[in-house]
Amino acid sequence: MQDRTASPKPFAGALPELKVNSRDLRIDACRGIALWCIFLDHVPNNIGSWLTLRNYGFSDAAEVFMFVSGVTCALAYGKVRSCEGWTSVIRRTLRRSWDIYVAFLLLTLACAILVHLAGGDRLADESNTRILLDQPGSALAHAAILQYRPVNTDVLPIFVLLHLFFAPLLWLLFRMPNVTLGASLTLYALVHMFGWSMPAWPSGHWAFNPLAWQLLAVLGAWMIIEGERVRPWLTSRKALVPAALYLVFSLVIALSWRIKPLEALVPQGLTKLAYSLDKSNLDPLRLLHFLALAVVAVWFVPPNRQALTTAVMRGAILCGKHSLPIFCLGVLLTLASLLALLDISEGLAMQITLSVGGILMMIVAATLLNLVKITPPGLQPTVALAAGVPAQPDAWGTVDWRPLKAFRRGIREFGLREFGWAGSRNSVIDCRFADRQSHRVFRLADRLVRPRADVIAPSPKPAAMTARNATATIPSAEYRFGT
Repeated sequence: MQDRTASPKPFAGALPELKVNSRDLRIDACRGIALWCIFLDHVPNNIGSWLTLRNYGFSDAAEVFMFVSGVTCALAYGKVRSCEGWTSVIRRTLRRSWDIYVAFLLLTLACAILVHLAGGDRLADESNTRILLDQPGSALAHAAILQYRPVNTDVLPIFVLLHLFFAPLLWLLFRMPNVTLGASLTLYALVHMFGWSMPAWPSGHWAFNPLAWQLLAVLGAWMIIEGERVRPWLTSRKALVPAALYLVFSLVIALSWRIKPLEALVPQGLTKLAYSLDKSNLDPLRLLHFLALAVVAVWFVPPNRQALTTAVMRGAILCGKHSLPIFCLGVLLTLASLLALLDISEGLAMQITLSVGGILMMIVAATLLNLVKITPPGLQPTVALAAGVPAQPDAWGTVDWRPLKAFRRGIREFGLREFGWAGSRNSVIDCRFADRQSHRVFRLADRLVRPRADVIAPSPKPAAMTARNATATIPSAEYRFGT
């Protein structure tokens, strides 16, 4: 049973502003497009990579994916913390970390099997699986402790660690957001000063050093919590002008690496300075390029929900919703594409076919996964509890559970089980609070009506009157909490 309450903190109250039916589709779309770009970039000598960020600046889809993951974690686990408390946050982060860990190990085995079936020698070095095929015991043992990773799988161990430690990170961000971000920046700086990294086997090299790339995830989570304070600066011309100038500078430099006539026009010193960008440790020039992109996106990419209804964006949203399995599929499709380029043709037609075909396969897989997860209508009745009086937080900052427990008892006492509502098996209680802000009651009522709740139980009386005015078809009755 997914019982949801809300915290009186401004952060929890701001979350519904981003959501469509309890999920921010813009984030899913952004994550899905990033997955497509990562696949296109990983296929060697691929014309499709010219559609991605990599050829037009210092950063690429990896930075976007990592930042959006931090945003997603803050939204998802922040809501869990508001609804169910820190115990549920810890439980869910550990479970998600375990899911990613298992996916990483299975993907490692799948890469080895694919390379072996393809003939071994041809792809073994390209995919960093030769040592796994030659020394399976040692390689799997080091993979189990995240020290060995086949090519293109490096990001998964980072997400294992991110979710493993996200509960304490979120706790710190709620209480000391700026201090926590400052600590993350300090760790990032120390990585570049002293070359810190985590153990890796056999080369000792991480394609994505977790000690450096953690900054983007922390920054994404920090933006969700402190976004209202930062947004005036992001939308100011003082931020836009230098960001735009830096993007133009990086565009010229990046194009000069691939277009010979342009290379002659760029000073050699600048070309050499930028060409040695260290992706493994998230080079500062890459970080600045991503931040500049973010500022420009805030200015020129408005939250237009109409654009999310196009076929392409619906495909991206589906891929973003199932990012873990789709990422794993993308890694395997990269190996299959490389094999096709080696065995069949490296021509332009083959590159286009593999690029388009790979993305279509990702969309089809995401569609099938989405169909599997859809619950048939009528099997999950929803009780929408729109309370206008906030519960009192306890010493840990979580919401008092007495009102919700009372509501559960009320469900049982009124005999709703007779109508097929079997507690935690097929019912959802969606609780939302106005945080003593009367103007929010109208928006809360509208949000509860649109997902078509089965019952609305508002409290106190002003909220009950608003809910009754918002719908003539959904039963609504004031619920009085005991003190």
